[in-house]
Amino acid sequence: MRWEQLSVDASHADAARAAPPLPLALPGAVTRTFDTPGFAGMTFYEVRARSIINRVPAAARVPFEWTVNPYRGCSHSCTYCFARNTHTYLDLDAGHDFDSRVVVKVNAGTLLRRELAAPRWSGAHIAMGTNVDCYQRAEGRYRLMREILAALRDFANPFSILTKGTLILRDLDLLGQAATVTRVSLAMSIGFVDEKLWRAVEPGTPSPRRRLDALRQLTDAGFRVGVLVAPILPGLSDDDGSIEATVAAIGAAGARSATPIPLHLRPGAREWYLRWLGEHRPDLVPRYRQLFRGGSYSPKEYQRDVCERVREAARRHGIGAHEPGEPREVAPPKPPDVEQLTLM
Repeated sequence: MRWEQLSVDASHADAARAAPPLPLALPGAVTRTFDTPGFAGMTFYEVRARSIINRVPAAARVPFEWTVNPYRGCSHSCTYCFARNTHTYLDLDAGHDFDSRVVVKVNAGTLLRRELAAPRWSGAHIAMGTNVDCYQRAEGRYRLMREILAALRDFANPFSILTKGTLILRDLDLLGQAATVTRVSLAMSIGFVDEKLWRAVEPGTPSPRRRLDALRQLTDAGFRVGVLVAPILPGLSDDDGSIEATVAAIGAAGARSATPIPLHLRPGAREWYLRWLGEHRPDLVPRYRQLFRGGSYSPKEYQRDVCERVREAARRHGIGAHEPGEPREVAPPKPPDVEQLTLM
């Protein structure tokens, strides 16, 4: 999405409330805050996008070409989120602003119907949840995904969703309807099951236990759900005990596959995560400096070791391998030359 293509319906301007100043990149956006505890300290910028289906640059090295992102910024507040730097394009910072100042494309569903109906649209697979989570907390209020899913169902357009959000269960009816007419691929992100670590690095997400419950409900509803064991955090969740506990839990919840993704730290995420690490686990800072001295990715040898230990655990717990002929539809950007379990 090019941000200069965003506009706002001025008729909603009377809904604006006292909030931080508008980013320069979002002139005229409707600014909202809400009094409910779940949205304390958050600001939402409601915009009307001019396009919603986005082409992924070929250089991104991901197994999909098109995405839909109804939100920018994410209340999940994951300290390591690779998408943080995208907020700087909005004249916002990659740290606290990313967690608390969320752009909402309020016309996403209507716009998607128009673009799916366009003669030039080929009906290609659309990936969602690949930048920020489409089932973050704001979705409970704005309900954009119901309109999006209904449009994809009505046009029988294949799609995939990657999420940490249990709000996806609200849309089981639409997901089931869509699955009768097109290919629907679902994946949950569960990097670890340690609740103390979860509260520290993913404070805005549903707990691992709740995500495991959602995984089981999706599986019981007939979906073959993959799990991204991601990210695996050096010194925090890369030990054998953490890997074993996590893979055992997702296997018991019915995971179709387990895809290990070692932590990578891109600009924006790197600064924010290392700041957190220095405050909470300063003993690990020297190790991180060594691991990430070459840039955003840890050494290939380290990544291969972590991935192989997840593979071994997956075999022990009977989590199925990739089936020949199945497309790999949901995955984060892949570090060069690093083997990963396929998601679907």
